[in-house]
Amino acid sequence: MPSDAPSEELDDHAIAAQVATAAGELLTALRAELVDAGAPRWAIEQEGDRRAHELIMDALTELAPGDAVLSEEGRDHASRLTAERTWIVDPLDGTREYGELRHDFAVHVALVVDHAPVAGAVALPALATTLSTHPAPTLPPAPAHGPRLVVSRSRPAMICHVIADDLGGQLVPLGSAGAKAMAVVRGEAEIYAHAGGQYEWDSCAPVAVAAAAGLHVSRIDGSPLRYNRPDPWLPDLLICRPEHAERIIELVRARVGTSIEDDEAEMWA
Repeated sequence: MPSDAPSEELDDHAIAAQVATAAGELLTALRAELVDAGAPRWAIEQEGDRRAHELIMDALTELAPGDAVLSEEGRDHASRLTAERTWIVDPLDGTREYGELRHDFAVHVALVVDHAPVAGAVALPALATTLSTHPAPTLPPAPAHGPRLVVSRSRPAMICHVIADDLGGQLVPLGSAGAKAMAVVRGEAEIYAHAGGQYEWDSCAPVAVAAAAGLHVSRIDGSPLRYNRPDPWLPDLLICRPEHAERIIELVRARVGTSIEDDEAEMWA
């Protein structure tokens, strides 16, 4: 991956943004090439996952030598649990959307220290846009209408219907987790509430960017998000404008008690 500056001049925020952007550019060019060659959808998806993962791993080896990496497409190593710094990445978030030639896929790159993301970036390759923790995105003013909730294209979680009904909002189907989270950051929606199935790489970078922009980020019951755990399963998530957080958390806790355990989150699917 070509560097815009020597590695010693790049801080963690710049590394995340540069690596995510480069992977996104690769994915855009690769998809066009494969489509022109008549490749089937499954081949486009597999090549996208593989090539983006390889680029990110090579880039982090160069730019952040010695750091651990947890990637959706890579082998998990227990050494990350004792590492001071661990990058959590999703080389292609929204593989299905990528294969379907849609725009709502993303690349996630985030650095975790002491179980919290301290730097991160989400690339939206089809929009030629990367949002990162520094400089942080500026949150647009709140809209006058009821909140929009970005949800799964195929199976919105039950809790999203509850939230929309209570707040007088509407559901907006969208693809990948990164695309959903960045829709809230970009002012295209106000709430992203998810339950029923995710891993740390699905939310780590989006949470880093959303928090930097001033959005509320937590588990869906309001408890803190913790990353780089032995089991990367982190099934639920709330990213929203701060003015909606308290009411959403009240709604969730009223349904399931004071907190949601990992094995209870499936009930919201």
